[in-house]
Amino acid sequence: QVQLVESGGGLVQAGGSLGLSCAASGSTARISQMGWYRQAPGKQRELVADISSAGSTNYVDSVKGRFTISRDNAKNTVYLQMNCLKPDDTAVYYCSARVPWAGTDYDYWGQGTQVTVSS
Repeated sequence: QVQLVESGGGLVQAGGSLGLSCAASGSTARISQMGWYRQAPGKQRELVADISSAGSTNYVDSVKGRFTISRDNAKNTVYLQMNCLKPDDTAVYYCSARVPWAGTDYDYWGQGTQVTVSS
């Protein structure tokens, strides 16, 4: 089992910056991929960015050049730095962690944190 606790988020004007962090606890040694997803009202949850245990990153096109995901394996924490925020970035942001075990991937989720970007 892995528990994820997010912090950060809030209200910011367009063009501003916010940082999110997510601390993992429990069976953290088995975590492979960690990431951030978001879900806006009336829309499906989408991947924003993810990062492997080795540091390889992947971003959705809409945030490339604006968002940066990073990870501190010693602290079992993943971060998302969001710059040049746009109103379209408004959503609930969820942290995720994947644990491969016995041929199956188990995905764990944080409780979500609201990010609101005003125009």
